[in-house]
Amino acid sequence: MSGINYSEKIPNNVNLVNDRTLQRALEHWQPKFIDWWKGMGPTDFQGADVYLRTAVSVDSDGWAQYGAVKMPDYRWGIFLADPVSERKIGFGDAMGQPVWQQVPGEYRSTLRRLIVTQGDTEPASVEQQRLLGHTCPSLYDLRNLFQINVEEGRHLWAMVYLLHAYFGRDGREEAEELLQRHSGDLDKPRILSTFNEPISDWLSLYCFTYFTDRDGKYQLKSLAESGFDPLSRTCRFMLTEEAHHMFVGETGIGRVIKRTLEVMKELGTDDPARIRAHGAVDLGLLQKYLNFWCSSSLDLFGSEISSNSAANFANGLKGRPDETTYDDHVLREKTFALTAPQGTENVPMLNALNEVMRESYLKDCEIGLKRWNRNIERAGYPALALKLPSMRFRRSIGAWAGQPVNPEGVVVDQNSYDKNLDHWIPSPADRAFVQSLMQRVVEPGKIAGWVAPPDRGINNLPVDHEYVKLQ
Repeated sequence: MSGINYSEKIPNNVNLVNDRTLQRALEHWQPKFIDWWKGMGPTDFQGADVYLRTAVSVDSDGWAQYGAVKMPDYRWGIFLADPVSERKIGFGDAMGQPVWQQVPGEYRSTLRRLIVTQGDTEPASVEQQRLLGHTCPSLYDLRNLFQINVEEGRHLWAMVYLLHAYFGRDGREEAEELLQRHSGDLDKPRILSTFNEPISDWLSLYCFTYFTDRDGKYQLKSLAESGFDPLSRTCRFMLTEEAHHMFVGETGIGRVIKRTLEVMKELGTDDPARIRAHGAVDLGLLQKYLNFWCSSSLDLFGSEISSNSAANFANGLKGRPDETTYDDHVLREKTFALTAPQGTENVPMLNALNEVMRESYLKDCEIGLKRWNRNIERAGYPALALKLPSMRFRRSIGAWAGQPVNPEGVVVDQNSYDKNLDHWIPSPADRAFVQSLMQRVVEPGKIAGWVAPPDRGINNLPVDHEYVKLQ
């Protein structure tokens, strides 16, 4: 199962050739996907030769090969992780029972909704990022953007396969809809609000890949625990690819900080105006971008109290990331201390799983901040250390939705909140300044002045390699 068959029209490791009906349905969807890619994917770069990795196996070692590819010729396919022998459901009321190879009838609608919601995020991020190539800070960064884009396209294929293979006509119709909704479209937007936010600059891209793709990791890890085994196996391999996306975010922000600290040392000041005049991103401005994208991503976990999440867990459909690390996998007796505007109360843990995941996510986000802050402190500016905003800040979903809460998590009066919001998240003037830095750099080995070069290149190649050959 580990190997991938590239001799077929749709590369796969699911023996698609043995199911002619499914194969024909997916081959009918394939040209629609290519049309979507050409119309909504990276603009004006379809003829470029891009140094991309392509999956050749689902083994953890040596699973990808690298080479120059024109993106419309990328071999998008269907890859599931190898099955685990005699795998059992690891949580919920059905814990210990064999996993399902087909969709249980009573969970058909719920599983379809989970798959569609996850699947909708994949093309959405490609659409959000489609214009960024025109302002890339280097060929290295341009290549990383395109690697993310083609892998999000492959993740769409992963979800579409499940819809076609296990959900009949309803699934085929949902697969069509995934190509008809578009990020930011007023009439047919993407399902989740964060995926309708514009990404018009590379600082936003670095933050998006650090925060929003990390939410994606948490969702995929939750679904990888599912009792529906084809979904679990699909998400397990998607996680292998997702790691690079977060790497782009963490190292990208780290490179912005490195360059800013170089400018501060050169100028002998931490004055934001002088740093900006020198063409760099002051740390206060970066903090605003972190506040914006982190708070936006926190909403993706849903409301603090959720009967849907409780049911999904109890029924074995969606677990917690790394479920085996917990001591209680049923949660019928446990409670959770939940703080809302009205105060703190103990609620059933089952109903608070979204909040449990949100807390775990923020702890994961802290890892990168600790690395960045060490460099800031070494440069002699501990007072400028970066912070994550409170889980209560700028929420649009749940108990704290619409509440005037500052980034420290303190409730303030509405007038104070409105007056200070531009001090907490990027103002129009901030965004205009960042946009002014976005000058395209495509000469091999050269890099824009607002970001430091990477420490190393891709796949042991030098940093100055021509990762994208433009036409």
